[in-house]
Amino acid sequence: MLRATHNFTQDQLADMLEARQTIISLEKEKCNPLITLAFKLAIVFKCRIEDIFIYEGEIHNEKST
Repeated sequence: MLRATHNFTQDQLADMLEARQTIISLEKEKCNPLITLAFKLAIVFKCRIEDIFIYEGEIHNEKST
């Protein structure tokens, strides 16, 4: 877990980001983050958003004619 490798408790991270319930839900994989929270997490962990979250949905490319 990324949080643990940086020696943050769940409470410390939640307090830093002002997002206690969201951190708990993210760790349980019960929600997707808002983009602003994803950026904040990337800043805290000094990495890219893609290093934290993996997009598993589909991308539809519609071309207009």
